[in-house]
This record gives sequence, structure tokens and C-alpha cells, in this order.
Amino acid sequence: MSCRERSRQAKSPDSTQCSDSRKERRETIRRKKKEDPLKPNHEEEKPPVKETTKEKGKHLARESETAKASLKTTKPKAGGKAETLTRCTKAAGKMEGAQLKEKKIEKPSGGKKETTADKSYDTEHADETKSKMLKTRSVSMDSVLQPTLEKLKIRAKDKSDTSKVVNDFIKNLIRHLKKETICFQDVDKPLHTGSYYEYLKISDPDEFDVMLPMPVEQVQIEPFGENGAFYSVGLKRGNSHLIKFQQKDVLSASEMLHEFRKEVKKFAKGFPAWTIEKKKGGCPAVTLTHKVGSVTISLDVVLCLKVKSSWPSFTSDGLKIDQWLGTKEKRDYKRKPYYLVPKYEGRGNVENDDVWRISFSHIEKDIIKKHGSEKKCCEREGASCCRKDCLKLLKHLLHLLKENNPSFAKFCSYHAKTTLLHACCSRTRDSDWGASDLSRCFGLLLQDFESHLRHGELYNFFIPRQNLLSGLGKTRCKDLADCIKQQRENGFPIFDTCLQNPC
Repeated sequence: MSCRERSRQAKSPDSTQCSDSRKERRETIRRKKKEDPLKPNHEEEKPPVKETTKEKGKHLARESETAKASLKTTKPKAGGKAETLTRCTKAAGKMEGAQLKEKKIEKPSGGKKETTADKSYDTEHADETKSKMLKTRSVSMDSVLQPTLEKLKIRAKDKSDTSKVVNDFIKNLIRHLKKETICFQDVDKPLHTGSYYEYLKISDPDEFDVMLPMPVEQVQIEPFGENGAFYSVGLKRGNSHLIKFQQKDVLSASEMLHEFRKEVKKFAKGFPAWTIEKKKGGCPAVTLTHKVGSVTISLDVVLCLKVKSSWPSFTSDGLKIDQWLGTKEKRDYKRKPYYLVPKYEGRGNVENDDVWRISFSHIEKDIIKKHGSEKKCCEREGASCCRKDCLKLLKHLLHLLKENNPSFAKFCSYHAKTTLLHACCSRTRDSDWGASDLSRCFGLLLQDFESHLRHGELYNFFIPRQNLLSGLGKTRCKDLADCIKQQRENGFPIFDTCLQNPC
């Protein structure tokens, strides 16, 4: 072959392309070695495959051993390669440690669901524990409350003896007023009010309240003050025997009471066992005492007016028993007469003896008697509730706290009764007051009373504008609330003391 032919063949495009191709392959291999000196040239990259936790651990261990062996056997030709190997080995070690640590805390798939279930379990467990604690506490409180109620029960014989003495006195007093007086001859049948006749009397049958109503028609009443509880009264016309007590179109409460007291004194002379107590300021009752066996009983006789007309407008937003006793009962109550009791009411230093206080004692008595949202509540055919028991316990607690702290003297059982009436309108169902749930129900009633005291607001059940706590002082109300809370949270130590020692 000539020199010219060899030169032409050497410059042919095929040979040039082959040479370039071999150079590119060598450069690619060299570049890969630089990028990953631990990876063989022939190894192909495969798509990632999910490994189990065990396989991950084994694979990482192998990688770590390979890297360390490679570090020992490989002799780096340049400083850059040696540094690269060192960094890779450290990285592999760190990855291995992280993966192995992750293995210890790693949870199977669906971990979130398990976490939610765990939380749910914890909540249920906490609720169950709380429920058990409340039941234990309830049983503990029952061990004090039930014996206290037993102690507060009045013996049947004492009840019979005292009521017989009182009834006999009242029957003869009415006979005297009808036959021996002119102004009081229209006296109506007695209205027995108070805790004894509501079956709420505790401990001893030693206090009785009897109202003697004088029926009046076509009266003019004017509110005295702004709360709707007090009124001045004027007889419009008619042949009422009370007209002699009217002065300037206003019926004088003080004159009527003075005359009534004189007649009771005259009558009581024939009953020497009865003693008339000294008149108390601002009190409309004539109080008499009588000793029956070992019990000294006190009888309050109150003269009042019986008004047969629609109730005053101040009562329109009261008596909220619709959801409790029903709208029919409410309508029936509103058709009944109301009563006006002589009562001192002052403005500053100015006294007014011609003021009458409106009274719904007869309605209260009937509500307490019925008390159930179901007609058969506390009857033989129906379930029993603890409404009355709760009120008895509250009255007893208040009585004991008043004995321990004279500053609570102005708080009375009427505050307790009003609290119960409001509570019954909030918790209307008989199941809310189950007899077997006494501890919880009594605790809730106490919390209601505490709330009224702390806010200084307890409104008359019939006259929403009259605040029964007005004038008692915020500090005194708060102190009583604190005492009640302390007793409630500590299992009523005052009851326990009373059970162990006669109180």
C-alpha cells in the first residue's frame, strides 16, 4: 500500500469516530470513580425497593464493613480521593446509627390510627377513674347525709301531740273572733303555712305559722317602692267591717294589728298554758308559746287580707313553672287569690306602718306538695325524688352555720326554699332529682345557693324584681358562700359532728 493510501485511510471518518468513542468511555469511567469510588463500574442503579427493618439493619451493617475494608485496602493516589473516602465512611456510620435508632422507635404502618386509639383509651380510662372517684365520694357523702336525714325526722307521737294542741287553740280563737268581735267576724278559715305544714320541718315540731285571712273585695292597691313586694291598700266601697281602720283612703295596717293583738290577748286568758310573747319590732305576728311534753312550741298567728282579684303586674314574669309543673298548673295558680300581710317597710329613717307585703304562701305550699313533673312522683305507684330531702339538708346546714356565726343571723329558711324553687325550674325532670342520687343533687343545690350568694342576687320566685339578698351585704353573703363551699368539699364535717354529739 502506498503512503498516500495509508494517509487517506488514517483520516477516514470511521476510525476517527471509534477513537473518540473510546475516549468518551474512559472519561465516563474516570468521572464515575471520582463521584463514587465505592461503587463498582459494572453496577447498575436500580429503583429503590422498600426494605423491612431487619433488612435495612443488615444492609447498613454490610455497607459499613465494606466501606471500612475499602478504606484499609485502597491506597489513595491523591489527597482529594482520601478525603472523599473518609467523608463517605463517616456518612455511612452516621446513617447506620440513625437507621438503627429509628429501628428502635419505629412503629408499624397505621401508627397514627394507633395513636388516636391510645388517646381514646386514655380518655376513657380517665373518665372511668373519675367516675369511680365520684361514686366513692358519693357513697362517702351518703354515709353522712342519710343518717343526718334520719336524725331530722320528727317522731310521729310528738307530731301528733303538738298539732293537736295548736289546732285546738286556733279553732277556738276563730270562734271567739266571729262571736265576740265586730271588725274580725268575717275571718275566713285558717291558712296553715310554714315548714311544718309543708312537711319540711326538721328536728322538733316546735314552730307553727297560721294565717287568719280577712276577705276583701274591690280594693285599690298602690306599690310602695320599686320591687313590687310592698303595697298600700285602700277599700273602694262595700260593707267591709274593716272600714273603721281606713284613714284617708288607706287601710291602716298598724291599727288593725293593734286591735287584733288585743283580741288575742283577751282570748288567751282562757288558755293559761299559752303565753303571749312580747311584740317584736317589724313583725306582724302575734307569737304564743306552749310547752308540750319536753318540747316548747311557738305559734305565730298572722292576720292578713285575702284579695280576690288578678295578681299585681309585678308578678307577670314570675312563677316560671311551665317546663316543670306545666302551663295548666300555672294558669290555675294565677286564678287563686293572693294575700297581703301587714309589714313594716322603711325608707331610710322613715317608717311606714301602713304597708302590706304580698304573700303567696299558699301557692308555695301547694308547689312543694306536688313538686313532681310527673303526677305520681313520690307516690306509691311512682318513683321517689329527693327534692324535699335536699331542702331539709340545706335548711339544717344553714341553721348550724348560723349557730356557729352570729353574723349570718339574717339569712333564713325562705332563702333556702326560694333557691330550691329556682333549681327545680332549671332541672325540671324527676330523674334529675332521683332519691338514690341524693349526694349529687344536694351538691348541685348547694352550688346554686353559693352562686346566688356570690352574685348577691336571689330573686323572689313570684316577684322577679325583688332581690331577697338586698341589704344583707356582699361581704356577709360571700362569707356564707365560702363556709358552704368548705362544708361541701370536705364531706360536711358539721353534720358529722352533729351526729356524734347532740346539736
